[in-house]
Amino acid sequence: MKKSTILFVTTCLTAVMTHQTARAATSTNARHKAHHAASHTTAPARTGREQPVPTQPAASTPVVARPAAVPVPAVHVASENEAIVVLGAGAARETQTVSHVAIQQYVPGTSPFKALSKLPGVMFTSSDPLGSYEWSQQIVIRGFDQSRLGFTMDGVPLGNLAYANDNGLSIGRALQTENNGRATLSQGAGSLDVAASNNLGGALEFTSIDPSNKFGVDVAGTVGSSGTWRTFMRVNSGVLPGGGKLYVSYDYQDANKWKGDGVQRQQQANAKFVQPLGEHVKLTLFGDWSLRHENDYQDLSLATIQKYGYRVDNITGNYDLAKQIGYAYQHGTAYPAGIGNTNYGSYPDFVYYNAGGLRQDALGYGRLDFDLTDRLKGYATVYGHTNSGEGVWATPYQATPAALGGSPLSVRTTEYDIHREGFMGGLTYKAGHHTIEGGFWFENDDFEQARRFYPLGLDGTPNSIAWYKNNWFATQWQGAFNTKTYQVHLQDTWQITPALKLNYGFRSLIVDNRARQIGSNIFGVKGADGYPSGSIESSNGFLPQVGANYRVNTHNEVFADFARNMAAFDNSNTGATSPFATTIAGYEAIKNKLKPEMAYSEEVGYRYHDHNIQASITGYYIEFENRLLTITQGTGVQGNASALANVGGVTARGVDLAFNYQFAPNWSIYASYAFNDSKYNDNVNSGGTIYYTRGRDVVGMPRNLANVQLGYDDGSIWGNVNMQFQDKRTYTYTNDAWVPSNDIFNLNVGYRFHSDNWVLRGVDAQVNVTNLFDKRYVATVGSNGFVFNDPTHTFATLQAGAPRMVFFTLRKHF
Repeated sequence: MKKSTILFVTTCLTAVMTHQTARAATSTNARHKAHHAASHTTAPARTGREQPVPTQPAASTPVVARPAAVPVPAVHVASENEAIVVLGAGAARETQTVSHVAIQQYVPGTSPFKALSKLPGVMFTSSDPLGSYEWSQQIVIRGFDQSRLGFTMDGVPLGNLAYANDNGLSIGRALQTENNGRATLSQGAGSLDVAASNNLGGALEFTSIDPSNKFGVDVAGTVGSSGTWRTFMRVNSGVLPGGGKLYVSYDYQDANKWKGDGVQRQQQANAKFVQPLGEHVKLTLFGDWSLRHENDYQDLSLATIQKYGYRVDNITGNYDLAKQIGYAYQHGTAYPAGIGNTNYGSYPDFVYYNAGGLRQDALGYGRLDFDLTDRLKGYATVYGHTNSGEGVWATPYQATPAALGGSPLSVRTTEYDIHREGFMGGLTYKAGHHTIEGGFWFENDDFEQARRFYPLGLDGTPNSIAWYKNNWFATQWQGAFNTKTYQVHLQDTWQITPALKLNYGFRSLIVDNRARQIGSNIFGVKGADGYPSGSIESSNGFLPQVGANYRVNTHNEVFADFARNMAAFDNSNTGATSPFATTIAGYEAIKNKLKPEMAYSEEVGYRYHDHNIQASITGYYIEFENRLLTITQGTGVQGNASALANVGGVTARGVDLAFNYQFAPNWSIYASYAFNDSKYNDNVNSGGTIYYTRGRDVVGMPRNLANVQLGYDDGSIWGNVNMQFQDKRTYTYTNDAWVPSNDIFNLNVGYRFHSDNWVLRGVDAQVNVTNLFDKRYVATVGSNGFVFNDPTHTFATLQAGAPRMVFFTLRKHF
């Protein structure tokens, strides 16, 4: 987008805002509320796209421990309009809630993680402007990456959000952005009832909006840079004769990559039904279907960026060049000009023809909420989820047999299949000054994973976003995995005095993992004996949480908490903390020695809140133990396989600050800052080589994060400009390679029509400009995992951030 266009949009926004500020806010705020009530009722090494030729031992993203969790309190609304962020008044831990309105101000289809990234201590990155490209999605909170955070949607577990997720799905595939309700982050360990077996570092709890009481239809269309277009429709039934209400919604989204050749495409449908069953029971049914196809962006190294810039990408569209590279690789001859070699992660490392990710999901749940007496209430939820997925690569590592096409390339897939079902239930009893709550969670997860090769011909154009099924010519490996999770919890909230509240309780967690390998290893990537079969258990009967909140007066409160948590092992052939992602010999060497990761977190904080201001400051200290890392066993000359091992711990200290101020009618400013000092406690011995990691910074986590957002909303015109700062980050455990810091600005502007004209009534229009000043920067660090060192800066594990992009959305409520 040209600078003159940006200047024009900004000038217009400023002029209109200046004019609107003089208007009285009362009537417009009332119209704003009425309109939205009618229209929305709302209203490790990374795993998965495992590289064919790793240059260094794979390593799980190091984690840093986190603070504890307490029940989400009633929130304080800072203004007549819904606050963009609500700090958790009354909670005994650090917690914030991002409003539905704040999420809707982003481009439709944007990951809600983008909205959550303004919270203190939260770093979210992605190489696409919407944050929906899953290979590059990275969320880190106080040093913990997504593999050690808990995620739920309406209480239903979403798993660990790894790219090759063996136990769940991303929030973007579970819920359409238009149907996102409030999202709550607990920077500590998450509350005891969170259905997650890996939440060492906090929990993010998403919610879906309920159907509206009145019949209505919402339609929306979005167009924007890189050929982006998106359509959305939602139909609300209103209250039906039996008292229930329902909505169904569907969207189709398509966009080109902002560099290179390829697309990112998704279809999705949601449905939700709420039915009262008498006066004391409510039934909720929810269903989701999602189909996603996305071409990959090239992983980059610092050396590649320095020599070729940020726009280097796969050589998609040049199949002839890809075949030349394949022939050179297989015959040991010279590569074409400008091409170094085919070792992924080596320099210049942009020699792949194409790659893509495909995912199809179906998710559903049924929930009963019931009040048994005035003091006793409860809920019961059953859920199910199925997933089919493929990670697709066109590579020269295995040529297509002559009888099947004869190309020097073939399509290598990593295939996923999830079938999981579960139950959650809980009871809450109020007795005097005590509120006692307990519950149970069980999940059975069957996961299959396979690595296969499919033929390519000498002519034509290989398609990397098509499903490859039933015509493979080789299966490299295949495994079937079963995970059973059992969790019980019990806690009490004791209102000792009107000002002092104490939360205390514990949970018990048992996770049984079983692996069964199907067939044998053909190409010897993992050694002659292939992958192992077997079983392993992660269990701990006493994981306590204790927290207190003291209200000093109407506006001031202090809180403190402690939590102890455990993370279960992954269960796959590619998982960063899976004991089965090694050879049989490697598994036999570790199966009786391995310990699950543990975290001990302490937190103390202060909050202030009145009608116009919310503020908080939180300090924390975390000890993370039994850190898991994939390292070489024994000395290198012995030729032993890499295997998972406990390699020590991490200590983290930090401070989170948040400030939300409505300083004038319709105007607000929000700011957050986080300082995190996360360091490894131990050196690592890998294959007889000592890597001096003790005292080094944790990979992928910046020391300093900051957000500032200035917003305006008078009910008709709204807008905000946001700045996000990320400090420098390292991707090596010895800290010999760093990615520079960045500060990115985003602009969001909208107008809500209030008119008696049928055409304009219920119409909203908005413009979103991402990366307003068109900065060139590294977004994701660790897309391809992390390494001990990278002195030549040639390890390709970086994703470039998207340039400035502009989107326009028009909505109408009928």
